[in-house]
Amino acid sequence: MGFEDVAYAVDDSGRGESEPKLDRTASNRIGEMNLASGHQLKRGLKSRHIQFLALGGAIGTGLFIGSGQILATTGPAPLFMAYLSMMFVVWVVMNNLAEMVTFLPMKGISIPYFVSRFVEPSLAFADGWNYWYAYTMLVAAECTAGAIILQYWTHAVPVAVWIAIQLIVILLLNIIAVSFFGEAEFWFASIKLITILGLIILGIVLFFGGGPNHDPLYFRYWQDPPGAFVPYLVQGNTGRFLAYWTAFVRAGFSFITSPELIALSAGETVAPRRNIPKAARRFVWRLAIFYGLGSLVIGVIVPNDDPQLLSGDSNASASPYVIGIARAGIKGLNHVINAAVLTSAWSAGNAFCYSGSRVLYSMAVNGQAPRCFGLTTRRGVPWVAVLFTLAVGCLAFLNVSNSGAQVFQWFTNISTISGFIAWIVIMITYIRFRKAMEHHGLLDSLPFRTPLQPYATYVVLFIITILTLTNGFQVFFPSQWSVSSFLAAYITIPIFLVLYLGHKIFYRTRFAIRVEDVDVWTGKKEMDDMCAADVEPVPRNWAEKAWFWLA
Repeated sequence: MGFEDVAYAVDDSGRGESEPKLDRTASNRIGEMNLASGHQLKRGLKSRHIQFLALGGAIGTGLFIGSGQILATTGPAPLFMAYLSMMFVVWVVMNNLAEMVTFLPMKGISIPYFVSRFVEPSLAFADGWNYWYAYTMLVAAECTAGAIILQYWTHAVPVAVWIAIQLIVILLLNIIAVSFFGEAEFWFASIKLITILGLIILGIVLFFGGGPNHDPLYFRYWQDPPGAFVPYLVQGNTGRFLAYWTAFVRAGFSFITSPELIALSAGETVAPRRNIPKAARRFVWRLAIFYGLGSLVIGVIVPNDDPQLLSGDSNASASPYVIGIARAGIKGLNHVINAAVLTSAWSAGNAFCYSGSRVLYSMAVNGQAPRCFGLTTRRGVPWVAVLFTLAVGCLAFLNVSNSGAQVFQWFTNISTISGFIAWIVIMITYIRFRKAMEHHGLLDSLPFRTPLQPYATYVVLFIITILTLTNGFQVFFPSQWSVSSFLAAYITIPIFLVLYLGHKIFYRTRFAIRVEDVDVWTGKKEMDDMCAADVEPVPRNWAEKAWFWLA
């Protein structure tokens, strides 16, 4: 993979007179986007597709099942506080990505492309592979969860059959065409979101005593005992803080990679400079409704000392929503909720396969992965990347063994820390992007700007760095030490460093591209011209006006 193999979207000779001549040395050029190839993705995703794609990826087993484990470990107050805290983090990361991809919504882009362009290629190389294996682990984790959920109804079918069925369906939805994938994900997410809204309404009804037993719950389970806080590892205020911090770390699994899903779809989005900001603005508010109210409802309807929360069964009975429904005396609804949990796992697995294949495709066309992964079908689907991503996702079959629960825990741990590392890289990239835009006098020309920048980015960068370094803090307590737990918490960090340093040593890249040499021009004119031709649809009646506002 030599330097001469890298092609460019726009040659320097095609620059306008106002665009400066940049230093395009070999170290700057490794990993730049090759958009001259005929293998291009198609713009088939609409606003509603990308909004529901992101929400579908965010609302999975983390909310339906993982929240129950957090509740049992830390109590209802840390659960609620952790989700609110993590939503602020997601809001900042989403804003960072939205500003960059709205400025350059080119076909085939990915987060590593922006890292290579605005920071340096070695970090982009490590970040790309970090994303890819995080997504493959998430596909395996969601398929495993889906298979266990299906066993809630019957044990007559082997778990391997359920895993195989899910992988085949995900393959078909991702390989046929991007528009079919978008529609499938839209309806998957729609069912899931309607169910979550129903559960929130049900929680409010139970709060005021509208259940079969007419017993108002209010905040009964926030009082002692069992209490709003469950001290973690030590007693007193220190234990309460550790409970919150533990919940904060574990809440990350529910949110990792969800902001990136909108950014990854930018190159396949219709009218990206209109639809990406629209999706970004609404994503966080919708997330606040589902996770904020959803986590609050869990703390209202289920006590944190309910024995079923501590059960080792990874099926719908472990969902705090199902436990709360059973405690309220509502019969038959458990099957409906179990189906919703299954839909969430399947939908999230579908979205993660899409994202993983697009990351691999982008790395292939910019020279950071074998070129075969850049091959697409006539309809613009990167079929080789999809197949390879799902092939690694077949690690879900490890859960057929007796150690399946341990394997699933490994999947979630490595994915969470990979997600935190990816967010750190995103924020570093945004800071460099913003400095370059200021240097070239283009900051005011950004088509989408978000509030509190760059200060919010610096704050969240510090928070996520601390979360990453302390995510396995409990293993350092003598009574909690475990080699397997230590490796599960921290193995991702050395893997990332090996990828980063290995690429840097092999290619001898500089520490970072100088701000004055950061390329903010390539592709700008083409994107400006394309988006200038966009005509925003005008609603013809109140129904269309409501639909445009919603979707």
